[in-house]
Amino acid sequence: MIGDRFPLPEAIAHQVMHVLRLRDGEQLMLLDGRGEAAICRLEQGECLVDSRGPAGGEPRHHLTVWQALLRGDHLEPVIRHGTEIGISRFRLLVTERCVARELSPTRLERLRAVAREAAEQSERGLVPPVDAPLAFTEALQAAEAGSVLLFEREGKVRLTEMPPPVGLFIGPEGGITTEEVAVAERAGLAIAGLGPRILRSESVALAAAAAILSRTGDFA
Repeated sequence: MIGDRFPLPEAIAHQVMHVLRLRDGEQLMLLDGRGEAAICRLEQGECLVDSRGPAGGEPRHHLTVWQALLRGDHLEPVIRHGTEIGISRFRLLVTERCVARELSPTRLERLRAVAREAAEQSERGLVPPVDAPLAFTEALQAAEAGSVLLFEREGKVRLTEMPPPVGLFIGPEGGITTEEVAVAERAGLAIAGLGPRILRSESVALAAAAAILSRTGDFA
């Protein structure tokens, strides 16, 4: 409530006091990760709530990215920058050409931490979930109606020539096979391309999300 006073949360106390070096009387925004934001003022190591309400950083169009596993740390920039742009959920999958075939619990927790940090930095109201990987066929069964598979230059239409999708399937470094494309079509997914250039897999989600969310008024 407005006027409430509480200790500075331990999870951010070091950042506030020693990194940002905020002092008494200065304001900060606290996000609860569930869509609410509070504007607080520092007073003797405590937070005094000046105002609160819905966080303003959430897109109206909820976009889920189904990202194939990538080698090394290449998933981290997908999660980090995708969160900043406005992707609502990350669902990981394993396709035929994935070099990485599994994700350890430690790595999954790291990716979730990256999403939390990026949501905080970009003042998102919600932290995008990062789901454990599924096999490609399982992912197709779980896909939302209106999902699209991006197939490099071979998509039958450009992504921007169709209604903004709610789900995007993106392949690994070696791309999606033609057999997987056929399976996806039978599952009801549209097949689209981004244009004449081949992007690195870790760039596709960012470029596609920016294009989609720009059209819905949620980005740029």
